Amino acid sequence: MALTVGTNTSAATAHRYLAQNDKAASSSLAKLSSGSRIVRASDDAASLAVGTKLKADVATLKQAQVNAANGTSVLQVADGALQQVSDILIRMKTLATQASTGSISDTERGYLDNEFTQLEGQLTDIGTDTKFNGTALLDGSFSQTFQVGVAATDTVAIAIATNVGALTAIGNGVGTAAAAATASAAIDADIGTVLGARATMGGQMSRFDYIGSNLATSVENMDAARSSLMDVDVAAEMSNFSSKQVTMQASVAMLAQANQMPQQLMRLLQ
Repeated sequence: MALTVGTNTSAATAHRYLAQNDKAASSSLAKLSSGSRIVRASDDAASLAVGTKLKADVATLKQAQVNAANGTSVLQVADGALQQVSDILIRMKTLATQASTGSISDTERGYLDNEFTQLEGQLTDIGTDTKFNGTALLDGSFSQTFQVGVAATDTVAIAIATNVGALTAIGNGVGTAAAAATASAAIDADIGTVLGARATMGGQMSRFDYIGSNLATSVENMDAARSSLMDVDVAAEMSNFSSKQVTMQASVAMLAQANQMPQQLMRLLQ
């Protein structure tokens, strides 16, 4: 190749390599700064697509965990209220049994009937006042679906058919031995209804517990998969960045040398 002072081909070549090395070092620095292996789509388009989808799934599953926890909370509120209902019914059963015996007079039965009536009113209050986020749980109308997965079909339906207000229709109190016997039989049926409802809720709460555990495992595994695709290997990238820095420094030095070559040729004209 001819040596000229008009065109410094060596400097142009050194500059091109310097620009390439600077771009590579900048890219490495961006990855280290962001913590992501893929700063631009051109870094790895396929991994970016898969990693972004996994990120969306992880976010969805985390919300599904919250939904499952809320489902458990709804059932716990209802079950706690039914525990109180059960205790009240047991006390009412005791009063009815006491009122049925012939060893007490109608006067004492009147005292028992007063407490019995008050407890019946408390059952009504529990049925009215037991709510979750403003929605009544024990009036027989609660029916909701909880989203517990990524797909639209990943749902769990909860229906609480127990109407605590209806449990108060247990006769005409315990003011007489006959009324007490009628109330006692009705209370037995009500206790069975409450126990059946609590058993159903127990099964549903157990299901939500397993759903929460499964979601936690899925989130952990998906996060690991996303990390392997998207997160930068700091040790490897730091080594790469150091290498690019050395190469860039060498390019700068060589460009400086190339820029001096025309001046060296000028000496031939002296």
